[in-house]
Amino acid sequence: MGDTLEFNEIYQEVKGSWNDGRLRFSKQNVVYKSSKTGKVDSIPASELNLAQWRRVCLGHGIKLGTSTGHVYKYDGFRDTDFEKISEFFKANYKVELTEKDMCVKGWNWGTARFSGPLLSFEVNDNTAFEIPLSNVSQCATGKNEVTLEFHQNDDTEVSLMEVRFYVPPSQSDERQDPVEAFAQNVLSKADVIQATGDAVCIFKELQCLTPRGRYDIRIYPTFLHLHGKTFDYKIPYTTVLRLFLLPHKDQRQMFFVISLDPPIKQGQTRYHFLILLFSKEEDISLTLNMSEEDVERRFEGKLSKFMSGSLYEMVSRVMKALVNRKITVPGNFQGHSGAQCITCSYKASSGLLYPLERGFIYVHKPPVHLRFEEISCVNFARGTTTTRSFDFEIETKQGNQYTFSSIEREEYGKLFDFVNAKKLNIKNRGFKEGMKGKIDEYSDSDDDQHDAYLERMKAEGKIREEGNDSDESDGESDESFNPGEEDEEIAEEYDSNASASDSSEGGEESEDESAKKKKAKKAKVVKEKKERKPRKEKKQKDAGGPKRPMSAYMLWLNSSRERIKSDNPGISITEISKKAGEMWRQLSKDEKQEWEAKAGEAKKQYDKAKKEYKESGGATSSPRKESKKSGGKKDDKKRKSAGVDKDKERGGNDSFKSREFIETSEESSSDSDHKSKSKRKKKPQCDGNV
Repeated sequence: MGDTLEFNEIYQEVKGSWNDGRLRFSKQNVVYKSSKTGKVDSIPASELNLAQWRRVCLGHGIKLGTSTGHVYKYDGFRDTDFEKISEFFKANYKVELTEKDMCVKGWNWGTARFSGPLLSFEVNDNTAFEIPLSNVSQCATGKNEVTLEFHQNDDTEVSLMEVRFYVPPSQSDERQDPVEAFAQNVLSKADVIQATGDAVCIFKELQCLTPRGRYDIRIYPTFLHLHGKTFDYKIPYTTVLRLFLLPHKDQRQMFFVISLDPPIKQGQTRYHFLILLFSKEEDISLTLNMSEEDVERRFEGKLSKFMSGSLYEMVSRVMKALVNRKITVPGNFQGHSGAQCITCSYKASSGLLYPLERGFIYVHKPPVHLRFEEISCVNFARGTTTTRSFDFEIETKQGNQYTFSSIEREEYGKLFDFVNAKKLNIKNRGFKEGMKGKIDEYSDSDDDQHDAYLERMKAEGKIREEGNDSDESDGESDESFNPGEEDEEIAEEYDSNASASDSSEGGEESEDESAKKKKAKKAKVVKEKKERKPRKEKKQKDAGGPKRPMSAYMLWLNSSRERIKSDNPGISITEISKKAGEMWRQLSKDEKQEWEAKAGEAKKQYDKAKKEYKESGGATSSPRKESKKSGGKKDDKKRKSAGVDKDKERGGNDSFKSREFIETSEESSSDSDHKSKSKRKKKPQCDGNV
């Protein structure tokens, strides 16, 4: 047999709820660690004096008793575990594991026995049920009744509120009332907090962030009393799980955090953490309300009767001595700014995230503490509002997810190195390594290339740009969205959309129409012509020349666009491009070869057509077109000045367009369709004059 025995999924009953954990028997002690809270119960082997094997609701259970009067119960064992546990106890603890039967008759008449911290109700010398007296919050007596009220647990679906015992009158001893004797036995072990006696010390007007306000903290031997203007809280030291001392990012303040289980309650609000905020510059001289002998005997040198120093140091030192728990401080992590924390947001509230040696803690609203052993994986996600920040997501083994957002980009390398050093599972690490190759170590923590999401977006952008690298001036590559073809009125109103119609598929007549409309519209605002002169240089090409060929990606996109729309109803134009980029990237080389061959064939045809076009003298048509444009501009200026003079005579403003201006500008068009459109425009003006 080995030196230890370990069991997983062992349950411990805590105020009506089952908390699972791990139990280990070793030669030195018995250790149980709760998976929910991380709290560790350690029982020295030398103190064990009782071990019982019992049949319980979750299979089989063990009840352990110590010489100090404590009782521990663990359930979830299998029937086959009895032999090896019994042999281990005999060999290492010199304690015999005895089998104890439970009474399942359902009788409600029996004998109440007080054994240490337990009230045991027995029927025919067999235990029917046991009540931990530490769960009792109140004890009330009647004529022949004793009523026990219990602390409630928020994690249970059904809670036991109270139990009433009928105590018959005793004929043998009339000097002592049996009801009062029963109640005294209960109260001697019950967790009933009564502020009797003097406090060990008092801290006045401390700033408390959770619950919010200023409180006087009275330190009693067994509990902590928070006294505020509105509320009072009494916190037993047995409910304190952990203590944290965290420096603020400004290096001038300190957080002192007390983790509680069960939490303190105010109405329907539960406070799992008590957070105090101190200034480093605030000092205090403290005198304990105890004699020096009592202080030395009680605290064994941890405290002295007279102490002085910073306020946060005094509070943390006193709490550490009374609670008998270690104080957790930040480890070796140091952020980009040199602080031991990271500024971020959680649930729309800004706060500080502290990477600790064994977990993360966020302060302060709401406070969150996550241990490494309960974390399933972490994820580095791109920020939703800006690329200057990122999100840090933590997913627990219970399925809960915590998202800390708006973390500065400069903190990425430090946080990634910390998570990697702690060997936490990073959800997007596989994709990151696929983008950057096989990486064993991440030595350069300040490199921004660690952003896997940024690398992915760059890759998608390169794929989308494949369709535009052959012709940077063509705006009609996405033929399903052409404002010039879909709505002519929009093309007249917005010059940028109207200019796109120059490169659309059509004859030379339609291109001349759009060019003349553009001239007429640009004559309205003289300032805009100067701003848009550089754009005209990009569009100096022969309208009659051959059209540039599409790339392989664009040929594939035009053929697949309708299929993408049908597969994704309601998808937007931008989403179509993104979806198409992903689909193109997933195509195999053989599938892409088909479209690359088509693109190569189109390129050959384009080169051949361009050569024939130049040999036929088609390129010489552009100077005539340019001279025609310059002449048209002069005529437009004359017509505009004439129209402005008539506007002044009629008393109109500069934006008013006279009927003569419209007529003269439209007479320059040789297209019959354009003339019919000008008649429709003249009709409202004539009606207005009448």
